[in-house]
Amino acid sequence: MAAADPDDNPCTRCGACCASVRVDFSVDELQSAGGCVPDGLAEPLTDRLCRLRGTDHARPRCAALQGTVGTRVRCGIHDWRPSPCREFGARAPFGQGDDACDRARARHGLPPLGQ
Repeated sequence: MAAADPDDNPCTRCGACCASVRVDFSVDELQSAGGCVPDGLAEPLTDRLCRLRGTDHARPRCAALQGTVGTRVRCGIHDWRPSPCREFGARAPFGQGDDACDRARARHGLPPLGQ
């Protein structure tokens, strides 16, 4: 029996969250401040907050998102993503979306996970 593909999970077949929500985070998470988020992917908001590039558009899409939403996606900065991305849907059991996940999926015409 073949081993399961670790990259084959609901998130890598979706990406709706990365193309639906604004991602604001502390400037302390930037590489220049000792964090891990690449500075080039952040837009300044205030002296303490910044936003991931692309997520401030009328139709948000994170600049780090690669692929086609609802088909196959990946985060170009997965290991360096900011805390809001790490926390999105984290309270739901793996493979099941929470309310925010379901809303993001609906914006892209995708059914809630688990259906």
